[in-house]
Amino acid sequence: MAERIEQRLEDRVPELEQLERVGLFTRKEIRAVLRKASALEYKIQRRALRKEDFINYIQYEINLLELIKKRRARIGYSFKKDEIENSILHRVHCLFNRATGKWKEDLQLWLSHVAFCKQWNAKHQLSKVFSSMLAIHPNKPALWIMAAKWEMETQLSSESARHLFLRALRFHPECPKLYQEYFRMELMHAEKQRKEKKEFEQAKMDLGEFNYSEEILNGEMARIIYRDAAQKIKGVEFHLAVLSIAKLFDFTQDLQKEILESLQTKYADDPLTWDYMARRELELGSLQATEHTTKQMKISEMTQREERCCAVFEEAVRAVPTEDMWKCYITFCLERYNRKTNSEELKQKRLERTLSMFNKAHESSLLPEALYKQWLLLLLESTLSEKAMDVAEAATKRFSLSVEVWQMRLQVLIQLKSEDVTQCFEEAVKHVKSKDAVTLWTLWVEWSEGTNSKEETEALYQRSLHATTPAESVTMKEKYLDWTYRNGGYKKVKRVFTSLCENRPFSLDFFRKMIQIEKEQESCKMLHLREYYERALREFGSADSDLWLDYVKEELSHPQGKPENCGSIHWRAMKMLQGDLVEDFVSKYTLLQTGHL
Repeated sequence: MAERIEQRLEDRVPELEQLERVGLFTRKEIRAVLRKASALEYKIQRRALRKEDFINYIQYEINLLELIKKRRARIGYSFKKDEIENSILHRVHCLFNRATGKWKEDLQLWLSHVAFCKQWNAKHQLSKVFSSMLAIHPNKPALWIMAAKWEMETQLSSESARHLFLRALRFHPECPKLYQEYFRMELMHAEKQRKEKKEFEQAKMDLGEFNYSEEILNGEMARIIYRDAAQKIKGVEFHLAVLSIAKLFDFTQDLQKEILESLQTKYADDPLTWDYMARRELELGSLQATEHTTKQMKISEMTQREERCCAVFEEAVRAVPTEDMWKCYITFCLERYNRKTNSEELKQKRLERTLSMFNKAHESSLLPEALYKQWLLLLLESTLSEKAMDVAEAATKRFSLSVEVWQMRLQVLIQLKSEDVTQCFEEAVKHVKSKDAVTLWTLWVEWSEGTNSKEETEALYQRSLHATTPAESVTMKEKYLDWTYRNGGYKKVKRVFTSLCENRPFSLDFFRKMIQIEKEQESCKMLHLREYYERALREFGSADSDLWLDYVKEELSHPQGKPENCGSIHWRAMKMLQGDLVEDFVSKYTLLQTGHL
């Protein structure tokens, strides 16, 4: 091993001598590089190899390359790159190859090597990396796409990219993303050939030796890919994805038409098809802006386009009366409403249209639960308070078991300072299952704190403890303790804490809150702190090493503490803690004893 390391260090000598000779590094720096390289070499030549050692070595070499690059720029020296950088680059590639050979499944290592090759323009090496990586990870379509894009965009080789996509599709014959990117690549290739042909024609060059196939120029390869994919991949999303790709190229009108016809034939009842057809109206027949186009003309034209979209949506909700279809329509209306415009008339029209569609969907009982919140926000924003309260009430009737809908209604009533808040809370907790009710109880007590008397709020807190499930009552206990201290002081909070301790379960924060309250008192008593720590440890002593350490710190630092108790606490902790927590506790306890924690 020593001989191998010695040999590898000797291999570095020529490049280091060059670095010193050309004035990029000093002799002292060269010696430091050798020392560091020696240490790193020893680590990667051991029998038990560690991935971290390879990563550290690679990172060191990359940092060295970056430093050389900066030094070259500073002194304006650009020679001897073969003897210096290429030697380091070769070493980094070798390190990456060893690492990926040892830890083949680590995708991040492979991707780091790819990134390194791209950064340092190592094209030949990158081709090999892609080839090896795809042999090990053929099950990841994203890697095939990455390799094919590199071949197409960097190597300018559509043939290699096509070959990779075809291989990828043998492994993933039903992967939509692969087909989409293959489709895009063929259209890019066609576009590139069309540009070349045009340039040759403009230069009046003889095209005899160049074979430009009309089929390829018109995107026929992409059409074949689409047809093949359409037989294997079901769903509107794929058709829409390839259609959006085709629209990026100005020679694909026939192809777009075919995809659109297929979409309307196969998926006539799908909301996404209707959504696309409606939104298309925004793009069709737009005005060509000229110097004579007035602001009013633009607004008028936009209004007409939006009305055409809505006409298609109106037809859609009649043909496909579903929640999903209404969701598409209302989402469109909201998007248009949220678009900035200087025209108050257009903004008002959009608002009226959106509110009208919300109403129609609601009356048809086809407004999705999630959209009620947006409807209410819009009503409140438009100061339509009465309507907002009616809508909120109607939503809770339709979704009477939904916590979110009740919460939404209550927030509307609270915001509008309604007299019906308490009644609505009572109604809500009757309908919602106790295991989901903690959100409502939290909102109720928070509202009560700012509205009702202390007695009423306390009664509400006590009621919430019995109304929620044991697991969720934990949250209410923490809030009750905090509220009591803020409103009733130390003596009251002690009584409440003792009372709450009679019923499990608890949270660690519940005890820590009480410990914190005690420590805030001028006459903080160690006796009380011990009681709280002991109660907490009974519940959480087996799963929290920090709790034991805090107890020890308290005994050591409190004026009434007893350092002699630390040994006993340590012994109990060792018995109670489980698994790795014992080791964690011992190391921290040792640091504490030596004054390093």
